[in-house]
Amino acid sequence: MNERGTRRLSLAISEGDGISVLVEVASPEAAGAAAEQGADGVVVRTGGASVREATELPILWCPDGPEAADAAGADACLLVADSYGEDWQRLADDLARGLELGLDSVVEVRDEEELQSTLEHVDPEIFLLGGEPHDPDEAPLDHVLELLPDVPAGKLAVAYLPDATQDEVEALERAGVDAVVVNASDVRELVGAEPPAV
Repeated sequence: MNERGTRRLSLAISEGDGISVLVEVASPEAAGAAAEQGADGVVVRTGGASVREATELPILWCPDGPEAADAAGADACLLVADSYGEDWQRLADDLARGLELGLDSVVEVRDEEELQSTLEHVDPEIFLLGGEPHDPDEAPLDHVLELLPDVPAGKLAVAYLPDATQDEVEALERAGVDAVVVNASDVRELVGAEPPAV
């Protein structure tokens, strides 16, 4: 098994008890803090490969596709469905390239139409449910929960709820969401248990 195989995001999400907490970080220090507080993985939108040196947690890499994720030592890459327009072949190619590189690919969808269109053309294993609700009065939590039933059985559903409270994380868990992405902060209360002994 290669080194990355011990940190794969899908395993971290699916094998744990309850919902997994993924923390968005922008520095090695924040990644280290997230690990100490019991996070199950980190999400990197900015910053370099130095985050890999700071944590053994799975890393979901957001910028620039599978090649950049691989170069950064990440375990997964984010593919934003909306950024592909109608070029489903390019999305399929990026999913295939991720597999070749040993990466998990997480496809972000922001509404029901985007989710359905994605499923018609490709077959990702992990979905990130996020985006702003169309109705400004709709809470982000409700928006995610509306998308969840359209995620096929057997797929992993990750909620993007950066400012989630403990109550919201518990609601996501009850609904069957596999993981939640939150902002870097003290995540101990969101994890819901003592961090594992290292």
